[in-house]
Amino acid sequence: MTETLPLFPLGNVLLPGGSLPLHIFEARYRQLVQDLVNEVVPGRRFGVVGIRQGWEVGEDNVDAMYDVGCSARMGEIQQLPEGRYDTTSSGEHRFRLLQLDTEAAPYLMARVEWLPDTEPDQDSEQLRDRLAASARAAHERYLATGLRVEGSTSPPEDADTADLAYGLAESCVLSPDDRQNLLAETDPLLRLRRVRSLINRETEFVRRLRAVPAQLSEFAEHAGHN
Repeated sequence: MTETLPLFPLGNVLLPGGSLPLHIFEARYRQLVQDLVNEVVPGRRFGVVGIRQGWEVGEDNVDAMYDVGCSARMGEIQQLPEGRYDTTSSGEHRFRLLQLDTEAAPYLMARVEWLPDTEPDQDSEQLRDRLAASARAAHERYLATGLRVEGSTSPPEDADTADLAYGLAESCVLSPDDRQNLLAETDPLLRLRRVRSLINRETEFVRRLRAVPAQLSEFAEHAGHN
């Protein structure tokens, strides 16, 4: 099943269920916000795709984008002086890029196909419960080091197994490549194993360093600038 979405390339990777604050100041993305608000783009929905290198994607280097992204629904919008906006959106569904269009709008448009989860080779309620418990335990050990993404919360106890890996990742300081690998994994149990492995790796890094690294936000003026 395919659909056409406006595209917002970013230097980070949005996961389903994740929060996406953006400060919009570039002309093409100001137009995108206006089109979302005025329902020129239906459902206030757009696509977010990570950039392999750097922070911007021009018409001459669209190949720098990953081929799997996440749709987002725009929520709160605050209009600022000089036509700028502060917005908050939430991640929804994975998609795979099929075709880019640089001419239909001031911003990138893309034809995408939705990317649902696949059935695990081995699956049972007991296996899911064990994996969920071990991933949550790894997450608790990680949080005990003092690391946590500012403003994040732990997944609720009744979180679905398919979404649990995303929820655990949201409160961890992971690289864009790590987040992209989680996003692209369509087997929910392999995804849970992968996030458990990533969390254990980061916890061990902190244990060996015997120090808590500074949050990435301390090195940026504002997260989510376009």
